[in-house]
Amino acid sequence: MLVPPVLVVHNRYRIEGGEERSVDLQLRALQRAGIQHALFQRRSADVGPATAARALLRGGLDEDDVAEAVRRLGAGIVHVHNMLPLVGPRGLVAARSAGAAVVVHLHNARLFCAIGVASRDGGPCFRCRRRFTVPGLLLNCRGSLPEAAVYATALARHQPAVLRAVDRFVAPSRYAVGQLGLLGIPRDRLEPLHHYLPREAFAERSRAREGQYALVVSRLSVEKGIDVAIEASARSAVPVRVAGEGPAAEELRDLARRVGAPVEMLGRVERGKMGELLAGAGALLMPSRYHEFSPYAALEAMAAGVPVIATRMGGLPELIGEERCVPHNDPEALASRLGELWADPERRATDGDALIARAREGWSEERYMRDLVNLYARVGRT
Repeated sequence: MLVPPVLVVHNRYRIEGGEERSVDLQLRALQRAGIQHALFQRRSADVGPATAARALLRGGLDEDDVAEAVRRLGAGIVHVHNMLPLVGPRGLVAARSAGAAVVVHLHNARLFCAIGVASRDGGPCFRCRRRFTVPGLLLNCRGSLPEAAVYATALARHQPAVLRAVDRFVAPSRYAVGQLGLLGIPRDRLEPLHHYLPREAFAERSRAREGQYALVVSRLSVEKGIDVAIEASARSAVPVRVAGEGPAAEELRDLARRVGAPVEMLGRVERGKMGELLAGAGALLMPSRYHEFSPYAALEAMAAGVPVIATRMGGLPELIGEERCVPHNDPEALASRLGELWADPERRATDGDALIARAREGWSEERYMRDLVNLYARVGRT
């Protein structure tokens, strides 16, 4: 299929994570496929709160630069990941006016939710939907009333422009597609585009039988349910290592000491060292209390042959299989499943091998490029 030049657009977050991983992998896949492309990016860390607020309320600040990048590349497709605050809806409109079709990649609920993750008080929250964003202000989800007011106003004001400017929305799981449709994305322009991992990320076989600990890789915040993993560690006596940083770090350390859990808090771990951590793990735990769309931590563990135990929330059952999921907020269920795995090293290896095969089938680079090229061929302008 003929694919027009692609301009990848991303406003990098102040605290970078899975979305940046998705952008980097997309650029790598386009390069390997020989598709002409370029990256247009902005960084939230480069501007202060006042500039970010002005950009949100205006609908972006850099639309002229977006249009110029489209014309310079001769782009037929503009593939947008995060657009807030600096690119904004005005950037989408400018790209379309410059002659490109617009694809928006929704990794979260940021078109409706002021904090993106659609979580409140440690659990799922879908109060804000379509242009009804008042709950985010009333509940002060940003932790700052001025910020909450800016987000509530900007998301409601500019949503119609976003919907008019976008040719196709994509999301990384079938669950995400269904939920975003309920929140207000037109279902006839919304489809799944699964993540992928490069070939070298896949192990030949599982080494989980030799694993010395269970692993948690996560931002340390209440909705991630890491306290449940700590309590499960205490009940099962299985050592757990926690890689990540976030606002709940000290509280989680205190909990581990209080319940006598064999937990080691590693803090921030650079991506280059994650392979070493996975190589020594006998399981990955994802005790989330909210509906994650399709977390890379679970996918990378699958590809490495590490068994995954996750809560039955969001896109996790779709990713790892319903049979590997436990109820959320249930440390006893998590401890029981973890203890069963720990008592049977061969079962860990068998399950790890099955997850490698599952990841190869559903989240390979070949499948990703086939789906991406098909998408571009349907919406692109040459």
